[in-house]
Amino acid sequence: MIDGDTFQVAGVRIRLHAIDAPETDQHCVTEQGADWACGGWITRAVRDQFDGAQATCIPLELDKYGRTVARCNARGVDVGEWLVSEGFAFAYVRYGDDYVEQEKAAAIFDRGLHAVRLQSPSRHRATRAKGRIPPDDSCKIKGNISSSGTRIYHVPGQEFYERTGIREGQGERWFCSEAAAQAAGWRASKR
Repeated sequence: MIDGDTFQVAGVRIRLHAIDAPETDQHCVTEQGADWACGGWITRAVRDQFDGAQATCIPLELDKYGRTVARCNARGVDVGEWLVSEGFAFAYVRYGDDYVEQEKAAAIFDRGLHAVRLQSPSRHRATRAKGRIPPDDSCKIKGNISSSGTRIYHVPGQEFYERTGIREGQGERWFCSEAAAQAAGWRASKR
């Protein structure tokens, strides 16, 4: 398992058809406002369910990254359908409507990701690349780390807000409130 919707089968990197799961580094927010690493949680859940299982995949196309896009079965189930039904992934209707009904059912029962707030995985990928667009409209505070290692947060309207990019891979992050930023050990920008 590479992440929730991508894995290796016999040395070939497979991207599951018509689903989109959070990236391994993606975070979600619970109803109580707690931030948690939902992308890693989903990767572990998929690994627990399918890692080491024999998979049969039907290749459909190659994506722009050279990955094989396929529909796969393992342990007697359609892996994409299972992921969407359990709320671990979303139907990616841009590439197919195969799992729309399963997503609706998961949403009705608040399964998995339907019980939390999160940025769509596709928007997260775009945001991560740029690091300037908030991942969630209610979490716009940018927590960056200066070259000297100081943890500073910026709120919209401050002098350096627009040009500050967040590099989550380097420990920088987004906050939903100044109180959350301060509690995590970040200080306010002076300008």
